[in-house]
Amino acid sequence: MTGMTSTARPHLNRRLAEFGTTIFAEMSALAVQTGSINLGQGFPDTDGPEEIREAAVRALRDGRGNQYPPGPGVPELRTAIAAHQQRRYGLSYDPDTEVLVTAGATEAIAAALLALLEPGDEVIAFEPYYDSYAACIAMAGGTRVPVTLRPDGDSFRLDLDELRAAVTDRTRLLLINTPHNPTGTVLTREELTAIAELAVERDLLVVTDEVYEHLVFDDAEHLPLATFPGMRDRTVRIGSAGKTFSFTGWKVGWVTSTPDLVAAVRSAKQFLTYVASGPFQYAVAEALSLPDTYFEAFREDMRLKRDLLSAGLREAGFEVFTPSGTYFITTDIRPLGESDGFAFCRALPERAGVVAIPNAVFYDHREEGAPFVRFAFCKRTEVLADAATRLKSLADRSTEPTE
Repeated sequence: MTGMTSTARPHLNRRLAEFGTTIFAEMSALAVQTGSINLGQGFPDTDGPEEIREAAVRALRDGRGNQYPPGPGVPELRTAIAAHQQRRYGLSYDPDTEVLVTAGATEAIAAALLALLEPGDEVIAFEPYYDSYAACIAMAGGTRVPVTLRPDGDSFRLDLDELRAAVTDRTRLLLINTPHNPTGTVLTREELTAIAELAVERDLLVVTDEVYEHLVFDDAEHLPLATFPGMRDRTVRIGSAGKTFSFTGWKVGWVTSTPDLVAAVRSAKQFLTYVASGPFQYAVAEALSLPDTYFEAFREDMRLKRDLLSAGLREAGFEVFTPSGTYFITTDIRPLGESDGFAFCRALPERAGVVAIPNAVFYDHREEGAPFVRFAFCKRTEVLADAATRLKSLADRSTEPTE
């Protein structure tokens, strides 16, 4: 009979069956349907520096990158990445053997995990985690072991004892994200020292997602784990241009590590995209050479936006965990009389005309994340001010007299 399949087996690979459509797609669709302000998905609503955009146009017109770029990335960008890390952190990488350009950090994470894991290997990741981590670990046949960051005052903190207890003889790799999405936590020197000592003691590889390296606020400092004793030769560093230069659609990321580790990641990466973003690679090479004043101004602009939205959220009745990094704010909805982040976020567009993301999607232990909701503040100041005004209706309604 036509239309019949020859097997009852599901079409989707069982390793990916749990993931389905992302919450970002659902909430972005809700934003469009309701005309709400979308503070869910983390992308800016303005472009980055005009001179960098023009650098991409110039590369296109000059015919640079319009055909397949070299597999490891164009030499100009690999050299710029190495120079940037040397200048910022004193980390020395050989552009020819220790730098790999990827289609954004998402591909870098996927390629690293596919390359470095065997089926059954355990991967420790901090919960809540960026949603692609779980999917990439699953695709590699690994087992994710979450270590939960928990509220401590107005921020989230890592329990080092819990981390140590999570390591077993099957642990292959630590997947570290700092500055941390979605909580905004920036790991301290003391925490990173302990992680480094643990990795060396248990002979673990470490993949570090550092895409928000230039977005740290107040007294926080981003310290690459690769700079700690014994860590350069066991750490795969992942960076990205999208978050730093506000060109998220260009999808230019990179990996830096030892020649052996980079070669391993490249072996997986070449069968994912092979290459991508040719002309944009030349533009990002110029962006990485921008003066420190650019990075300082970018960070200060985001700090002011953080403070604007934080104040609005507090006025609306949320408990706010002040982020030390990234461009996300995690809030607790329980002071509003709510406890289910999914239900709250699905109702928020109709209630207040704003879209947010329930943090529970970033947890294996959903109950741990149930009352937390994430807002992105990488938007224009007037948009954030409008969102704050709309959200105030939540507090206004909670104080209305009952019949």
